[in-house]
Amino acid sequence: MQIPSIRIARRKGLRVVVADGNPGAPGAGMADEFLHVDLKDKERLAEEAKIIARNGGLQGVFTAGTDFSTTVAWISEKIGLPGIPYSVALNATDKSRMRRIFKEKGIPSPEFAVVDSDKSLVERGEKIGFPMVVKPVDNMGARGVRRVDTLEDLKEAFTLAKGNSGSGRVILEEYIPGPEFSLDAIVSGGDIFICGIADRHICFSPFFVEMGHTMPSNYPEDVKDRVIRVFRDGVRALGITDGAAKGDIKLSPSGPVIGEIAARLSGGYMSGWTYPYSSGVEVTEAAMNIAMGLPLPDLKPRQNLVSAERAFISIPGTVESILGVEKTEEEAGVKDVFLRVSPGNRVFFPTNNVEKCGNIITQAKTREEAIEIGEKGLSHIVIRLKPLSEETADFLFRDKLAWVPTAFKLTRKANLEVLNSLPVVSGSTISNEKIYIFKLPELHLEDCREWHGRTLRHAFYQVCDLGGAEALDPCSEEKCMVLGKLFWKAFLRGGVQGGLWVIDTVRSLFRVGKNLTEVVRLWEV
Repeated sequence: MQIPSIRIARRKGLRVVVADGNPGAPGAGMADEFLHVDLKDKERLAEEAKIIARNGGLQGVFTAGTDFSTTVAWISEKIGLPGIPYSVALNATDKSRMRRIFKEKGIPSPEFAVVDSDKSLVERGEKIGFPMVVKPVDNMGARGVRRVDTLEDLKEAFTLAKGNSGSGRVILEEYIPGPEFSLDAIVSGGDIFICGIADRHICFSPFFVEMGHTMPSNYPEDVKDRVIRVFRDGVRALGITDGAAKGDIKLSPSGPVIGEIAARLSGGYMSGWTYPYSSGVEVTEAAMNIAMGLPLPDLKPRQNLVSAERAFISIPGTVESILGVEKTEEEAGVKDVFLRVSPGNRVFFPTNNVEKCGNIITQAKTREEAIEIGEKGLSHIVIRLKPLSEETADFLFRDKLAWVPTAFKLTRKANLEVLNSLPVVSGSTISNEKIYIFKLPELHLEDCREWHGRTLRHAFYQVCDLGGAEALDPCSEEKCMVLGKLFWKAFLRGGVQGGLWVIDTVRSLFRVGKNLTEVVRLWEV
């Protein structure tokens, strides 16, 4: 998230010092100096800042898209640099403080209760009512956040949230239905300049995983004006007068309601990528100027394009390889592809925004084009998983993670009838490692799409291509091994990854002389 900031600072001719607890941070090699310091250690960072100030000067401290705006405010306050007070940064970071301020000042915000032990959990939960959202008071990226619909799920959600809270405190909030918007603003001398309003695409209840956003929002101007008005009121209520502000606003049936506001620019590739691609304005530079006490650049949009950010994710397992990235990068309109996993990494079906595998960003003249380019780009990328993994088998065959929606659900009667009539596997040998798959008769008529937008037919033939398998009509003469229900159960549950994993696993078993019958029984197909 800091790379645009570093590039802009270097372009401005500034000496750049980057600090991170990770010595391999992506921006470390772009800096003039790198400090290997835990970003939670604000006292140590303030001391380092004082040293820099004495040895040549320090003009500003800055972050974008992270939960360390409190650290930035602490350092700036300690050495007298421009920025918001530390107390204001706390108000915009600690969700319990934020909610209290909004309630005191009459800003639309969910009803809430703060809990630090399970002793008062049920009583306070019943007071809020169901459905509710359970969150850590002091984290970001939807880590530890879950919707709760019943009392039975409340304690589990509380444990999850508490484990993701640095302070061990949890906030219970009234669930607000409706579409969600992300907004960025630059604030200078109390004046609030809106720098982007996007539609967020939140998926996978009971969790809140953002599978992308589209910039600008497609809602009517009067709706966006109402959302912006509530956002401005929230920024003023928190006391953000000089710096940046990021808001997540829900449009409830009764009007806009603040999800949260942070005293920084947004993460999720909005402030550094989709807004500049859409508007031609580098909002990061404006926020950086404020952090250094410099005049604001011109914030008037220079172009009117659309930019879409879309995430790609994985079912559980271990990454064997990542396919299709170069093909995606070659697509016209794809501006960036960001990988967040590598071969050998364990991957999980995401419960938050940190567990995603990567993102692509597009730019086009129209919303329809930007979205279509994104879906086409995503369709090339496949996270191929290591075969023989029990973690992957659990997900595909043993109903683990029941909350995860299946990749595909058949609706055509002809397909369902043929699937029910198929054997699990036909044949027991592979000739020259060739594997066949019984295909269903009306794949082209199924209108379901999986998480990344692939149609069932597209995904099926992509699996055949990548897996070196051949589709076979059920009435055809069988040739060696043909996968039936074994393949289809995995494919319908896990999409391209699931189907490819079965093919790779079957091939791996035969290479080491394993008995497929035993494995089929183990998978309980």
